[in-house]
Amino acid sequence: MASKLPDYLALNLRVIICGTAAGKTSASLGHYYAGTGNLFWTYLYRSGITSEPLFPSMDGRVLEFGVGLTDLAKKVAASSDLGLRRHYDVEAFVVKIERYQPNWLAFHGKEAAKAVSRALGRGGDVSLGEQAWSVGDAGVFVLPSASGSNRDASRLEGKTDRVEWFKELGARLPPTA
Repeated sequence: MASKLPDYLALNLRVIICGTAAGKTSASLGHYYAGTGNLFWTYLYRSGITSEPLFPSMDGRVLEFGVGLTDLAKKVAASSDLGLRRHYDVEAFVVKIERYQPNWLAFHGKEAAKAVSRALGRGGDVSLGEQAWSVGDAGVFVLPSASGSNRDASRLEGKTDRVEWFKELGARLPPTA
């Protein structure tokens, strides 16, 4: 089975952002974070990670801003993380990150980060923000999900808005080349 969404990757990116799997809407439209309630693209722009607003249909343009996109489960689409673990290909993901050598690896949501952390022998205790572990030479940062189904403010771990976590990541990234 082919990937639900293509990887947008290049060598030495500022950050590669990794989700768990393409959402069903994203997979059907062929673009990352395309669900109507998903604010991912808004947060990328409001945080300064991209210098202009992008939309799902423009997802391939992230490379212009030194940003890459991928998912841990490439061959399925799901609108929740329930039952996804058996589809994660952590070994191939780690090889991919080591090959492309980004400055940072950001997980979009905790579930993918937990799976990679466990596979690297770091346990599954993951919080939002910078992590004490790395993948290859890339620093690891965990962002809250921007999905419309993840609006509970109690999940923000001390921040008042999800965009604050995106801004914190953006402050760590090298400038766009």
